[in-house]
This record gives sequence, C-alpha cells and structure tokens, in this order.
Amino acid sequence: MSETQRNLFTKRVGNLWIAGALILLITLVVVAHFPAPSPPIPAPPPVKEIPPNALSRLRDQPRSPVRPFQSSALPPYPSDFYRTIIDNNLFRPLGWTPPHPIKPYRLLGTILPRDGHTPPQAILQAIATNKTHIVTIGDRLDADTQVVEIQAKQIRLETAGQQKTLHLKSRFLQRR
Repeated sequence: MSETQRNLFTKRVGNLWIAGALILLITLVVVAHFPAPSPPIPAPPPVKEIPPNALSRLRDQPRSPVRPFQSSALPPYPSDFYRTIIDNNLFRPLGWTPPHPIKPYRLLGTILPRDGHTPPQAILQAIATNKTHIVTIGDRLDADTQVVEIQAKQIRLETAGQQKTLHLKSRFLQRR
C-alpha cells in the first residue's frame, strides 16, 4: 500500500468515526426531547353492591378445618425429604460437624461400701466451675439436679424430670 493510499484510508476512517458520533448524538437529543408515551392508567373496577342477606348466608356456611402447610397432594411426612438439606447445610464450611453437648458434670470415681451401714458415694467434678463434689444418693448438686442412683463406675442424675447416666472413663483399667 502506497503512502497516498494509506492517507486516504485513514481520512475515510476518521470521517466514519465522526459521522457515527454525530448520529449517536442526534439520537440522544431526539430521545431526550420526545420521551416514550406512558401507558394509560386503567379505570378501577365498578363496586358491586352486596345484598343485606348475603352476609348472614356467608356466616352460616360450615367452615372446613384449616390445616396449615398441609395439602392432600403432599405425603404426611415432608420433613423426611428435607432432613438431608437440614443436616448438610450448603453454607457451612466443609467438614463441619455439629458440636457435642457438654455435660455439666464428670464422674471421677465411685465408692461402694462393703457393709450396709455407710451409703455409696460418688466423686463428681462440675465442669463449668471445676469444683469437686462428694455426693450420696438423694443429694442435690444444684437447684435442678439430684443424685438418683450410684453403682460401680456409673451414677444416675435426674435433671428436670430427665435421667442421665454418667460413666467413669478409666481406659487404662479396661481389659481387652
């Protein structure tokens, strides 16, 4: 391509750029001065007159029992289908496991007497306060918790009507 052809080519390209910019500018000015017409506002529907006896007829009709979130098309156990979604939340980090409930007391040992004159005793540790308690059957650890039964290597506590068993964790004494 010669020098004169190159000059003519660049001159045409420049002219095309200017023409495109002018067309765009004219389009913007026309749209700004003449906006699109808005749709007409629909007229409100006419008000229906209710006869006076219609309200009493509506009141006298028997009502069907309302069952929230139930439909005849759904099976009676929809929560089973969603249990996987609830258990494996998409927004939890990978490898997340639910926290284990922390027991308020730890069994450190049991003392079972050989004669019938002394009651059985247990040594408990309050995990929150790190205090050690020596208890017998019927003792209260706090306002809600009472010792119900003491056996070898385990103790049964009753808290608010629910019974829980604590076991002695002595792995070095276990036989295999």
